[in-house]
Amino acid sequence: MTSLSPTDQAKRLSTPPLQGRGRGWGLSALDIAELQSRARQMRNNPTEPEKRLWRQLSNGQLYGHKFRRQQVIGWFIADFVCASANLIVEVDGDTHEETADRARDKALAEQGYRTVRVSNHEVMTNMDGVLAFISEALRQADGPHPNPSPEGEGLKRVEAQKLLGISLEGSVG
Repeated sequence: MTSLSPTDQAKRLSTPPLQGRGRGWGLSALDIAELQSRARQMRNNPTEPEKRLWRQLSNGQLYGHKFRRQQVIGWFIADFVCASANLIVEVDGDTHEETADRARDKALAEQGYRTVRVSNHEVMTNMDGVLAFISEALRQADGPHPNPSPEGEGLKRVEAQKLLGISLEGSVG
C-alpha cells in the first residue's frame, strides 16, 4: 500500500464517498486529480481547431452563454461545456471512434448532458456554420423548464409572470 502525499490526503478527505453523488461519480480522489491534471494539460496545449472555436465561445461571446473548455465530467473530459444549458460541444479529429463516442455520449446523457459534435474540418473551414449549429443546440436547451416552481423561483419576474400567468406583486425576492 502506498502512502499519500499531504495534498493527495487532503483531496481524499474532501471528496465525497464513492456513491456517484457530488463531484465523485464513483471516482476516487486520485482519479479525479489525474483527470483534472490531464484536462489542465489539454487546456494548455489545445489543437488548432479547439483554439479557433474557443476564440468564438470564450467570454460569453455566443449570445451570452458561458463555456468552459476541457471540463472534467465523471470519467470524461469534455472539449467545451455550457453548464447552464447542459450542453457539451466536442471537436472531433480523424482519430475518433464512433462506437466509443456513442457510449461516451450515452454516459454523459445519463448525467443530464446533451453532446453535439463538430469536426476539425468544419471548424477550420466553416466557423459560421459551426456557430449556427451550436447556437441552435443552445436555443433548444434554453426552452422553459417543464415544471417551473409556482413562485417563479429562479426566474426573472417578467419571465415568471409570462410562463405562469401570475402576478408576483408582494412576493419576496
